[in-house]
Amino acid sequence: MELLPLLTVLLLALAVAILARMAIARRRCSRCYLLDYVCHKPCDERKVTTEMAGNLIERNKRLGLPDYRFLLRVIVRSGIGEETYCPRNILEQREDSPTHQDALNEMDAFFGEAISELFAKSGFGPQDVDVLVVNVCMFSPAPSLASRIVRRYGMREDVAAYNLTGMGCSAGLIAVDLARNALRTRTRALALVVSSESIAPNWYSGTDKSMMLANCLFRCGGSAVLLTNDPALRGRAKMELRCLVRANIAANDDAHACALQREDTEGRVGISLSKALPKAAVRAFAVNLKRLAPRILPVAELARFTARLLSRRLLSHLYASKKADGPKVNFKTGVDHFCLHPGGTAVIEAVKQSLGLNDDDVEPARMTLHRWGNTSASSLWYVLSYMEAKGRLTVGDRVLMVTFGSGFKCNSCVWEVTGDMVDKGAWADCIDAYPPESMANPYMDKFGWINDVEGDNLVI
Repeated sequence: MELLPLLTVLLLALAVAILARMAIARRRCSRCYLLDYVCHKPCDERKVTTEMAGNLIERNKRLGLPDYRFLLRVIVRSGIGEETYCPRNILEQREDSPTHQDALNEMDAFFGEAISELFAKSGFGPQDVDVLVVNVCMFSPAPSLASRIVRRYGMREDVAAYNLTGMGCSAGLIAVDLARNALRTRTRALALVVSSESIAPNWYSGTDKSMMLANCLFRCGGSAVLLTNDPALRGRAKMELRCLVRANIAANDDAHACALQREDTEGRVGISLSKALPKAAVRAFAVNLKRLAPRILPVAELARFTARLLSRRLLSHLYASKKADGPKVNFKTGVDHFCLHPGGTAVIEAVKQSLGLNDDDVEPARMTLHRWGNTSASSLWYVLSYMEAKGRLTVGDRVLMVTFGSGFKCNSCVWEVTGDMVDKGAWADCIDAYPPESMANPYMDKFGWINDVEGDNLVI
């Protein structure tokens, strides 16, 4: 009888040890590691220069002289260079009459090159993929693009496939969040996240200025990213996801309408970008940062900010007659690199001012905009690839990703570098030329005078 209590204690101790080990294993499998990623580089024959962009504008016979001048101003001030890419139907002068097959061909070219390259680089194959997340905002065929990839690569019948549409430029991190959550329900699993945008069927051929902007900013591109929660693969991973925060201020009417797909007065469909977009971006950014800051900043910085904020409020009478800005959080105390969405020069500048960054901090975003244009949800990965190609990322560094999208949404995350990052990727053939000595647009000398013409404030 004396052995019974002892046996009970031993069994309880064993049960506690098993549960503790299971909890530790579950916690380890809840982590998210970036194994590798690929940014799509379309073929050279799909490059579009500013001269070609100008010719494309001239083909639209509906435009009057004021409209033409407006678009030239956009081109001159866009920050986009001479080597971005467009779909074939635009090169073939069929932008007014795209077909469903044009959109499928655009996606297939991306799938066939980027995903295949990712499998070749990583050593994993289609049969290893447990979770597939595909994100293309403006094109939703049936069967879905996710099913198209499953069929093309012969993935397993039990692969968990998700297809996101209508989520805008911010969906790159939404897709990562979805993949991370799907991995949490599986042990030692692999997720493939594919992001792109369909440009071929979405050219706007009308005369609404707010809807013309998208034609000048968006270009072809895409990314394929391989994630895992398998702790055994941590040694092969490039980065580990530390936190991810999402903010959506669509309840605000102005924010919801600042980037909106709609019809113009003549019934032509396009994406309208209003003057309220930069303001909405800053507001969504502020909401996001309130949740992000406590997760990534050291206690000392949070205490400093809190103390200055309290003192300002307590001594508000001393600041009443002054126009000094309030205290700002120094995000550089918790972040080493800033991977910002290259949505346009105005958005980059707004984030730069909000975070108190310098030109070096936003260089990757500006150079990405110059080389690739705005490739929508995949843009962040081109920015990260620029940092990697420049050899700026070392083990232990923390990278803050920030992206914006229609809704209006702001999503952010922090990665910690855990492995060697020395791949030049899509930047391999041009990284030594960046940053260029001059960012002047070739149209500047020819049309620079139009910057002095009064007109609408651009949101680029």
